[in-house]
Amino acid sequence: MKARLKRKSFFIDEEVLRQARAELGAPTDAEAVRGALLEVARMKALARFMKRTAGSLPPGSFSAP
Repeated sequence: MKARLKRKSFFIDEEVLRQARAELGAPTDAEAVRGALLEVARMKALARFMKRTAGSLPPGSFSAP
């Protein structure tokens, strides 16, 4: 599925943007911003899943790697 993109104009901390580009390996500022937003969305979804399923696995139902 192709992403729907919308042009935005805003102020951004250049040092934080530089750090995000380095961490994500993003070649452009725009890709760093998109990647960082995607990571936030994924992290929030994981947190919701963990909260929703907390305590639902019986002890011993899985083994650690």
